[in-house]
Amino acid sequence: NLTQRPRTTTIADRVQGLIGQRPAHARRSQRQRDTRQPRLLQLFDRVVVGIAASESKRPMFTLDERIEMAREVLADLPNATVTGFSSLLMAFVHDQGGRAILRGLRAVSDFEYEFQMAGMNRRLWPEVETLFLTPSEQYMFVSATIVREIARFGGNIGDFVHPAVAVRLRAKAEGR
Repeated sequence: NLTQRPRTTTIADRVQGLIGQRPAHARRSQRQRDTRQPRLLQLFDRVVVGIAASESKRPMFTLDERIEMAREVLADLPNATVTGFSSLLMAFVHDQGGRAILRGLRAVSDFEYEFQMAGMNRRLWPEVETLFLTPSEQYMFVSATIVREIARFGGNIGDFVHPAVAVRLRAKAEGR
């Protein structure tokens, strides 16, 4: 029945990026939050946000810090949970009982990579769908690299990331 929402979904919010190879703090940007809420929660009854360990990418924050920030940002969403993982994305989705992966797209350049990954993921687990959402217009051009640079040089990042993330990002940028 097309009118019934799936009971479970999984968002692959990996270190490599919910949206095209972004560092961890970008996923807690206002752009990302906009992609997830409230539109996402209108589509699914339960959402699992997975944060990948991905040490090879040398993330700015530890896995525990990233999980903690994501939980803080999503605290007001009762049907969203956050958990870390260190496996293939599709294995994580399967372990969580997920039926869909949500990916965000900012621009055409994100699409090519995401399309390729969606095809590979479908090959691994054909019963799991990859869905794409775009952020609201005001967040279309926000990138982790730009936000990180603004923070590093002491600029105001308040319009781009959740307040809790802004505090941590500024502290990291200042070497605290």
